Amino acid sequence: MTLSRRKFIKTAFFASAGLAIADAFWIEKFFIESNEFYMGRATKKTTNLKVVQLSDLHLHSINYQLIQLTKKLNKLKPDLILITGDSLDNAKNIPLLNDFLKLIDHSIKKVAILGNREHDAKVNLIELEQVYNDNNADLLINQSQKYTFPNKTISITGVDDYVRNKADFSKAIKEYKPSDHHIILNHCPEYSDDISKIMNKDLPVDFILSGHTHGGQINVLGYCPFLPAGSGQYLNGWYKNRTPQLYVSKGIGTSNLPIRFGARAEMAIFHL
Repeated sequence: MTLSRRKFIKTAFFASAGLAIADAFWIEKFFIESNEFYMGRATKKTTNLKVVQLSDLHLHSINYQLIQLTKKLNKLKPDLILITGDSLDNAKNIPLLNDFLKLIDHSIKKVAILGNREHDAKVNLIELEQVYNDNNADLLINQSQKYTFPNKTISITGVDDYVRNKADFSKAIKEYKPSDHHIILNHCPEYSDDISKIMNKDLPVDFILSGHTHGGQINVLGYCPFLPAGSGQYLNGWYKNRTPQLYVSKGIGTSNLPIRFGARAEMAIFHL
């Protein structure tokens, strides 16, 4: 049977629409891409410090996607996992975060910061910090901490959330101790502009890691109908024409709408 031109176009349209819906509700949401970067003089042949960024988990359940993520992390065995805010949307889900973290090898050091969602949900920060500590993780709230590994040292400066007016880089950097590497964790990328203005130009910083934007979550050829307050001019990926350099993760989970389109969930890996 030969299809008429009209029926062919109609069939093609519905097929394309079906694929787009499947992509938005399933493929991009549940398949986490890994983006890997070699920084400075690091190469595949050098001995590197391996750092992983996880952002915007928005935990509501521990699904297949997250279980596979933890298996990948355990196989990758990074020196440090950096969790850049919005891990929880609901204060009642702190036990869920505990269950997720327990799937990750306890020996892997982890550092976390807060996002706007933890504040919005009025998460008990004492309870949250205890869960992180029980899983070999430090929660940095406008603080800096130095970590020592066999071959290198790294300082992490963790800034509180910008949208909820809790961010205080000046306070956080007071605890900074010189190290081989220095990374700033800042949930809302817009505050990175403030950090650049505040920081001493002689302060060594490898880069800033942010999340919050979800890469737009719905991104049609670069057009995003909604970006959350605190995104500023930043969407996702590297922003190297600024000081310090900034990397904005598309994150893992979703908020408001349970879909992703043109903004696949990601885990970023940095070799230092």
